[in-house]
Amino acid sequence: MNDSLKTLLIIAFVLLILWNLGSALYYMMTDKGTTDRTVKALTRRIGLSVGLILLVMLAIWMGWIKPHGVGG
Repeated sequence: MNDSLKTLLIIAFVLLILWNLGSALYYMMTDKGTTDRTVKALTRRIGLSVGLILLVMLAIWMGWIKPHGVGG
């Protein structure tokens, strides 16, 4: 797997997570608790976060990425 492709995939996941977090904040401020759009956006954010963690774990297991210590 190409290094730039791995980086773009991780960045795309992070941007989607931030987008859903921002939309949940927007829905929370505008809906005032009358709809469940905030809960749905936060649920999507949690799902994407879990997916990203599982993707990173799979990539480490498959040898696509190598974990390393900070500053080492």
